[in-house]
Amino acid sequence: MDPGPRYLLPFDTFRLPQHMAEVLVVGAGVAGASAALAALDAGLRVHVLAKGAWDVCNTAWAQGGVAAVLPVTGDEETRDSARLHAQDTLEVGCGLCDEEVVRVVTEEADDRVLELLEAGARFDRDDDGDIARGLEGGHSRPRILHAGGDATGAEIRVTLERLVRSRSDVTAWSDAFLVDLITDDDGACRGALVYSRGHLRVIWAGAVVLATGGYAQIYRESTNVAGATGDGIMAAWRAGASLRDLEFVQFHPTTLYLAGVPRLLITEAVRGEGAHIVDDKGRRFVLDADPRGELAPRDVISRLIMAHLQRPDVTGVFLDLRHLDAQRIARRFPGVARSCAAHGLDIGRDRIPIRPAAHYCIGGVRTALDGSSDVRGLFAAGEASSSGLHGANRLASNSLLEGLVLGRRAGAAAAAHARAEPARPRRLRGEGTGSATGVIDVDDLRASLKALLWREAGILRSAGHLEGAEGAIAAWLRFAERVGSDDPARLALINMLGVAEGVVTSALQREESRGTHARRDAPERDDEHWRAHIVHRRGHPTEVVPLPPAAPAGSVASA
Repeated sequence: MDPGPRYLLPFDTFRLPQHMAEVLVVGAGVAGASAALAALDAGLRVHVLAKGAWDVCNTAWAQGGVAAVLPVTGDEETRDSARLHAQDTLEVGCGLCDEEVVRVVTEEADDRVLELLEAGARFDRDDDGDIARGLEGGHSRPRILHAGGDATGAEIRVTLERLVRSRSDVTAWSDAFLVDLITDDDGACRGALVYSRGHLRVIWAGAVVLATGGYAQIYRESTNVAGATGDGIMAAWRAGASLRDLEFVQFHPTTLYLAGVPRLLITEAVRGEGAHIVDDKGRRFVLDADPRGELAPRDVISRLIMAHLQRPDVTGVFLDLRHLDAQRIARRFPGVARSCAAHGLDIGRDRIPIRPAAHYCIGGVRTALDGSSDVRGLFAAGEASSSGLHGANRLASNSLLEGLVLGRRAGAAAAAHARAEPARPRRLRGEGTGSATGVIDVDDLRASLKALLWREAGILRSAGHLEGAEGAIAAWLRFAERVGSDDPARLALINMLGVAEGVVTSALQREESRGTHARRDAPERDDEHWRAHIVHRRGHPTEVVPLPPAAPAGSVASA
């Protein structure tokens, strides 16, 4: 990745509006809110920023549920455990998970969910009054907890926001765009430059927690909110933090595919309830290729769908629920039913046309178990981080869980750091971008980038296509850095181009297929050479970091 400029905008902190925070949390989704609550519980003052409105985030759009093992009854054959949850996570992660992180997250899952219940979160219950548990791809037991049928993320988000806003020692801003993280001469993070209410501002902080989400909007087909442009990840990279595993982007196999209609996610839980994936002839082609059928991991199904669509005798792929009880499905998935009905589809009578779309970014800021990065004072959690939980492929419904568990840990660690190194104003200056005269059509370049990434670095990749994309992105990025105004739209485009460059460079370097990363010209998994992470750090050569030898089977279970 080309180092480019250190800051996106020129600034002098003595000439900007000043704000103070003990802990600054950037992002108001599940990870950000969890981090904020942990810092507040530690007795510190917290400033929380949302890029747009608080309810416009990927957390709010999460349909399927949160994976967690709560106390259950049953015989040995059906009983669940954190150990089994960990095993499923490791298997789907294809050899790149951090086993300690997996163990901690799965073991702490029940505590975090019970906290939500105590705070008033309303999870769905079965006929006996117990919390209902659903099954999704890659899980060996039904352990997916859901709310409002298919509105789990929205319920969690509302619950956490209510808790955060009830505190007197929190400041919350909406419509605040993170421009950059400010570092001092020693490289420590001291706060952030934020564009808010028409002005560039500086927020000094003892510690900063990034919970800004991922970068799936670099793809033409995406389930993510428009703001998922990698802003926090690229701000961290410019500040000196390491980025890891950017090539691993998870594509959700089932999004509503109608011309002129946004790509609407159709939760994996629908398949857990028995929906079939069929082609225009009614063939369950996924089952022909994988005995797990519709409950195979997402990367497997996405590749099977795209390969099947390339056949000359196939005109479409559909999700078929017509064999299921229509009233029960409508009650279980009211959001899916409403979304389809709004576009003229009755899920009880009609097959739903589907295609894969970019859904979740596994790569991000490299973090330790406490959320710390390799920049002092900078922490990250949730999709903005590369925590080691997901490895090369995320197990379904582990994302909300990651935000709950590791968001809280990041917030607690940030609070401890801020207490030791309190915020204080200081004079810092930086150069920026966009000094050349000229005009840049942000919308056109953004659309070109999204089309290029979908075509050349999407579900199936190859060296020739990646090399061409790498050259185009590098040229576009240098242009966007030279030309244009201080409008946040151009700054977000620079972030998109930067993270796209990282995705393509990493995908080109990883000469194998593993998890969500699939190479036509290197179709096999290669543990001898590529059981490793690819790490980028500004001003340093790309680093391939091998993992230690894999632990014996069952080691997580006995930990």
